Amino acid sequence: MTILQEIDTLKARLADLRPLTQAELKRLRDEFIIESSYNSNAIEGNTITLRETALILNDGITIAEKPLREHLDIIGFKDAFQFVFDTVAQQEALSERTIKDIHALVLMGAAEHRGRYRSIPVRILGAENEPVAPHFIAEEMRRMLADYQEKLAQIHPIAAIAWLHLRFESIHPFIDGNGRTGRLLLNLELLKHGYLPVDIKFTDRLQYYRCFDDFHQSGGNPEMLCGLIAAYEKAELERYIAILSCT
Repeated sequence: MTILQEIDTLKARLADLRPLTQAELKRLRDEFIIESSYNSNAIEGNTITLRETALILNDGITIAEKPLREHLDIIGFKDAFQFVFDTVAQQEALSERTIKDIHALVLMGAAEHRGRYRSIPVRILGAENEPVAPHFIAEEMRRMLADYQEKLAQIHPIAAIAWLHLRFESIHPFIDGNGRTGRLLLNLELLKHGYLPVDIKFTDRLQYYRCFDDFHQSGGNPEMLCGLIAAYEKAELERYIAILSCT
């Protein structure tokens, strides 16, 4: 049995257990958002610790020695993740507007760039890929969304979602906040397809970065990132099943 088959078996098993209460679900989601906000921002160089992230989001405490921008990144990510949950609940189709709305929340501290495609060329230092030229971004984003729908009909949803994340980051449509927006987009699609959200850990960042190089070296094969996402997903499903099996 492949890991994707194991995940679908676990997903079906979880569906057969009693549902979480609203209070239980809120607690687990709040904990997940704190850890995910820490990890996703840390991957981008934010120096706020996990404990400090919890203090900021739970208690509204300002960490004196940390920049305001880093606080705004943490708060913006939380707001964007709540938007993701709301979007899933409303069963909205994935669109450029949805992606721009997520980005606008992520980039709380840069009003002039929120939800706007970049107008200048950029480079990703050390990466195999050169991002799309500004005048092609809108076209490539529309093509990405269309190709994603085709892949959903052809391959396992997690593999298609991995492809979507890799392709989005390859386009690099925004001047800043692409990584955080892309990881939220990844979780939006996992949730829409009945899976649990995953938290790509700061400690796994080198493995995560290798997935992008592998994607371009392999001609667009998302297998490496699919494996990383699948490992996280399997662990999350097992955790939820363990929680519900003990109650």
